[in-house]
Amino acid sequence: MLFLSVVVFAQRTERVCEEYVYYPPGNMSLDDAKRIALERAQTQAIEKRFGRLISQSNTTFISNRNGESSVDFSSSAESQVKGDWIETIGQPEFSIFYEQGMLVVKVVVTGRIREIISAQIDIKAEVLCNGTDLKFARTDFKHGDDIYLYFQSPVNGYLAVYLLDEATQMVNCYLPYEGSSESIVSIEKDSSYIFFSRKHAGDNAYLVDEYQMECSAPIERNTLYIIFSTNKFAKAISNKVGDRLPPGLPFKEFHKWLAKGKQRDREMLHLTRLLTITK
Repeated sequence: MLFLSVVVFAQRTERVCEEYVYYPPGNMSLDDAKRIALERAQTQAIEKRFGRLISQSNTTFISNRNGESSVDFSSSAESQVKGDWIETIGQPEFSIFYEQGMLVVKVVVTGRIREIISAQIDIKAEVLCNGTDLKFARTDFKHGDDIYLYFQSPVNGYLAVYLLDEATQMVNCYLPYEGSSESIVSIEKDSSYIFFSRKHAGDNAYLVDEYQMECSAPIERNTLYIIFSTNKFAKAISNKVGDRLPPGLPFKEFHKWLAKGKQRDREMLHLTRLLTITK
């Protein structure tokens, strides 16, 4: 499952500049190594300023079998940084070199981060391939595979979904659907949604856009943006870019829209998911 967080109290923001050096394994592509280095730099910047939140859960189970009692105790802990990366300022600077025959990726990134100081509410999302059950959850696709999105929230809110084509640097609006008169998708708490599937849309099936993943190169990578807030927000301004694609806009414009939205709405968060498509 993928998780977003909704924050209900005021937070402070800071501008940061962070450097991270990553030593990728030998079988990792350079693109993936750069992506991981950037993600870790952002996480490191947040942790340095705001720290980490550790949550622990303890469970005790007592059983009685054939007159004999047994006690089982289990404990689990989760750790996550106490902040959110709001926007990247400028372009990350990458340095690629070798040390003792090993590839090294260094990145320096500047951006704005926001502190999380309240309890978090888990928003669940799952990318699905060629099926609408959770057992079809995966992010690696073949050319022509169907894509669906599972979504559930414990609170009422609003949702938008965008897909970035890494090759063209265009961002297409997948939700709300192109034929919808709504500027955003309303989400009811505790309801499970399957998006991009007409079978799961009831009376509104005629509005649903169904998608297949395609690639023109041997391998392509796209990024899915899942944006949620308990406050209503307006989608990014986009235009029709082709007969087979939903409305879109350049990534730089989308990035500006998302950054402004998160600055104005402290409860707006976004989740990114890397999708790989091969022929």
